[in-house]
Amino acid sequence: MPDLILASASPRRAELLQQIGLSFQVQPADIDETPASLETPEHYVERLAREKALCIAREHPEKLVLGSDTSVIHNEEILGKPESTEQAVGMLQALSGSTHQVLTAVALAKGSECWSRVVVTDVTFRELEAAEIRAYVASGEPMDKAGSYGIQGLGGIFVSSIKGSYSAVVGLPLQETSALLAQAGHPVTQFWPSTKESKR
Repeated sequence: MPDLILASASPRRAELLQQIGLSFQVQPADIDETPASLETPEHYVERLAREKALCIAREHPEKLVLGSDTSVIHNEEILGKPESTEQAVGMLQALSGSTHQVLTAVALAKGSECWSRVVVTDVTFRELEAAEIRAYVASGEPMDKAGSYGIQGLGGIFVSSIKGSYSAVVGLPLQETSALLAQAGHPVTQFWPSTKESKR
C-alpha cells in the first residue's frame, strides 16, 4: 500500500484525516492560487485541489497525494482569506443574516493520474451584532480562514443551519475523500491499524 501525503498546511484538514484513522505525511504545495479570468467558483476550487495534489505527486509518483481547496461564495463572489481586520469585518457583515455557499474540492493523485470531486454546502448565518463581529475579529481566528470564519471554532456560534457536508465546511469532505481513496483501490479501512494480535 502506498504512503499518503496531504498537500496542505491546514491543521484542520490534518485533524479530519486523523479523525478517520489515516496515517499520512504533510507536504504543502506551493502553487499560484489566482483565479483565472471568467473562471467559475466550482472550476476554481477543483483546479486548485488538482494542482496541489499533482504538484506533490510529481515529486513522489509512488505515493497517494490528497489536495483540497475551500472557497466561500456570497452573491457569486469568492470570499478568500481576509488581508486585514477591516476586510474580515466587512466579510462577516456581508454574511450576517444570509445564506452563503461553501465550495470544497478534494483531489487524489498518484503519479500523473488524478481524481477529484466538488462539494457544495449551504451555510446560514443568524444576524450578527457589530460588537460580536469586532470581538470575533479581535480573537484572530478569522484571519487565516476563507470567508473570515471557522465553523469548527468560535465562529460556530454564528451558524444557524447548514445543508450539506459539515466536514467540507471545515476544509475536507470526508465522505468524498473516502470514496476517492476507494476508487483508487485504497479504501480508508486499509489505513486503519489492526487490533488483532499477531499469531507468530
